[in-house]
Amino acid sequence: MSLAHTLQALVVMALWGLNFVVAKWALAEFPPLFVMFVRFALVAVLIIPFFRVPRDKLWKIALLSVTLGSIHFPMMFTGLQGIDAATASLAAQAQVPFSSLLAAVVFKDKLGWRRGIGMAAAFAGVAVIAGEPRLGDSLYSLLLILAASFAFAVASVQMKLIGAVNGFAVNGWMALFAMPQLLVLSLLLEQGQMEALANSTWVGWASIVYMAVAVTIIAYGLWYPLLGRYSVNQTMPYLLTVPIFGVASGALLMGDPLTINLAFGGLLTIGGVAVIVRRGPKAVNETVTNPT
Repeated sequence: MSLAHTLQALVVMALWGLNFVVAKWALAEFPPLFVMFVRFALVAVLIIPFFRVPRDKLWKIALLSVTLGSIHFPMMFTGLQGIDAATASLAAQAQVPFSSLLAAVVFKDKLGWRRGIGMAAAFAGVAVIAGEPRLGDSLYSLLLILAASFAFAVASVQMKLIGAVNGFAVNGWMALFAMPQLLVLSLLLEQGQMEALANSTWVGWASIVYMAVAVTIIAYGLWYPLLGRYSVNQTMPYLLTVPIFGVASGALLMGDPLTINLAFGGLLTIGGVAVIVRRGPKAVNETVTNPT
């Protein structure tokens, strides 16, 4: 990669890594399901007028929206509400070994001993992080994030089955289908939406705009050209820096503690993911290009 493209890739990773902290800021003012409803509404408005998808793909995208809109994002953001951003950014990497396992089952992809070691290391890292004494009251939140990571692994299989469609189009139409699901779930399971709107500040709204515009539109706008220009082996390693940016931003902006367990568990997790990504199937590569 040229120096300019290397910096471009790192800017994307920083935008995605910072998203965990930004999401915490939004969740401090709005209920989690309501946050996602507003985020997806903004994404749909900004993308759908400019991108269309073939009619025969719409039902597959609608099914994808159920996995992401009704399962993955509600669990991820509810879990994030009860855990620090640094820990969440590392635990979310479990989506990669989950995807590798599902690829072996659905697409008959051979795991191999190296990828098996990578999966074992990644899960061991998450277990080390979960064993931190300070997370005693937050284990439920951590389990929600792990469950959300598995749901995203299922979504990665669905993405592959959708076939060749513009990534922006998938994001925009998925957001359109997910909006009503999230609104209904928010009205049924949450309360205080109107109070949150009345008492919201520019920080809360700027956080939602960041998640919709910076994470979904700007970051992908910078990332897709690199995917088209360079090979998978050249681009995928950069994705390993997302949790590094997540941990760093959590520590610097929110004062998240950097403990021995978190550092050791994080190294195990990232190392395991590195092995999987290097030798992983296409489904894994599609997963790690779709951050929370």
